[in-house]
Amino acid sequence: MIVLILIASVLMASISIIQFKNEAKEYHQERLERKETAIKEHINYVLSTTTYPLTSNNLPFIFKDKIHELAQIHNLEINIYSLNGKLLKSSKASFSIDSVSPPIPKYILKLVQSSIEKRYVDIKNIDGVKNRSSYSQIKDEKFKPLGILNLPYVEDDGFYEKELQNFLIHLGQVYSFMLVIAFALAYFLSTYITKSLKTISDKLNETSLNQKNEKIVLEANSKEINLLIKAYNGMVDKLEESALKLAQSEREEAWREMAKQVAHEIKNPLTPMRLTVQSFQRKFDANDPELKQKIKDYSETLIQQIDTMSSVASAFSNFASMPAQQNETLNVVEVVELALDIFNEDYLVFESPEQEIISKMDRTQLIRIITNLVKNAIQSIPEDQENKSVVVSVKREINDVLILVRDNGIGIEEHNIGRIFEPKFTTKNSGMGLGLGIIKNIIENYKGTITFKTEFGKGTVFTVSLPIINS
Repeated sequence: MIVLILIASVLMASISIIQFKNEAKEYHQERLERKETAIKEHINYVLSTTTYPLTSNNLPFIFKDKIHELAQIHNLEINIYSLNGKLLKSSKASFSIDSVSPPIPKYILKLVQSSIEKRYVDIKNIDGVKNRSSYSQIKDEKFKPLGILNLPYVEDDGFYEKELQNFLIHLGQVYSFMLVIAFALAYFLSTYITKSLKTISDKLNETSLNQKNEKIVLEANSKEINLLIKAYNGMVDKLEESALKLAQSEREEAWREMAKQVAHEIKNPLTPMRLTVQSFQRKFDANDPELKQKIKDYSETLIQQIDTMSSVASAFSNFASMPAQQNETLNVVEVVELALDIFNEDYLVFESPEQEIISKMDRTQLIRIITNLVKNAIQSIPEDQENKSVVVSVKREINDVLILVRDNGIGIEEHNIGRIFEPKFTTKNSGMGLGLGIIKNIIENYKGTITFKTEFGKGTVFTVSLPIINS
C-alpha cells in the first residue's frame, strides 16, 4: 500500500511537470503567433498609408519613425530585413545600421521561402534560456514580397515555474498526509493479520528438543494460519517422540563409551602386570641374596596396577566417568621412575637432574599418564629397528614439572598430526585410540598441557607440563 502511494506520487509529479512544460511551450508559441499577426496587420496599415513607393529599398524610410511606435505598442523588439537577409531597420534604440550588422543565415532564408506560409520560427537555447525568433515575409497589396519581418521573443517561464512549484508543494502535502494515513492503516492491518503469526513465531522460538513443548491453542480467522497451527502441533508431537528416541540413544551411547573407556583403562595395567609376572618367572632365582627385595618391588608394582584397576571398576560401578582425583603429597621423580619398572625394555632410559620434585597430585593418574605415553613410545618403534631408544625425563621449570617422553620411532605422519588427541583415533592395528584422549583430559583437569613434536621417520617427543601444587 505504501509503495503504491509512493509510486503514484512520483508518477503524478512527473506527469504534472511534463504537462506544465507542454502548456508553457504552447502558450509561448501561441503568444508569438498572436503578436506576429497583430504586428503584420499594423505594418500592412502603415504600408497602405505611406506616400513612399512600396519597394524594398524604401522600407527603412517608411518605418523610420513607425518601427519604434510599433515596438512600444506591442511591447516587442522588431527587426526588418531585406529579401537577401540584410538588416534594414530595427527598433533597438542603440542599434546602428552598418555593414557589420549580422544578416539572416542563408538556411533560414531558404526555409522561409520554401514554406507554404512563408514563415519560419528559429528556437535556440542561450545561457539556459529558450529564445524564439520568427521570420515572415512582408508583402504589398499585390502580395509582392518586400522584406522579412523578424520578431525576437525570449520565453519567460517564471509564471509557469511558480505555478508548478506551488502545485508540487500542494501535491507533496496531500501525499504526505496520505502516507501518514497509509502507515497507520498498514500498521493496524498488519498487527491484526500477523497477531496469530506472532503467537506461532514465539512458540517456534521457544521450541527446543531438550524440553517439553506446548501446543498452540488458537483459532485464527485465516484458513492458512489454522493449517500452519495444525502443522506446528503435529511437529511438536513428532519432536517429542524424537526427543525420547534421542535420549535413549544418548544413554546407550554413553554406556558404550563408558564401557570402552573402562575396558581401555583395565587393559592398560594388565599388559605391564603380565610382563612383570613373565619377567619374574624368567629371572627367578631362589638363591639370589636380593630375592626378598625383588619380590617386594614386584609386589608393589602389581599392587599399584591392581589399585588402578580397582579404582576404575569402582568408578564404573558408581556410574562415575573416571576415578576422581585423590591428591596426595608425593615425589614426582620417584613415582615416574617407579612407573617405569614394569617395562623390561633395555633401551628405556630415565633421566632427572633432581632427585626430588614434591607436588600434590593423584598418584594413580600420574602413573596412568606415564604408562600410556611410554607404551605408545615403545609401540611406535618397529621391531626390526636396530637402535631403539625411549628416554623419559623429569625436570622442574619455574612452578611446573615437565615430563618428556622421547622416542626414535617412526613418528607421526603430517595428515594425522591434527587428530592425534581425538577419541577413537589410532594409527595402530590394535586398540581403540582412547588413551591419549583420556590422559589429555586428566592433564587438563590439573590445569596442565600436553604437546608433542614429531618428525616422520625420526621420532616423537611428548611434553607434559603439570603445575606444582603445594600441600
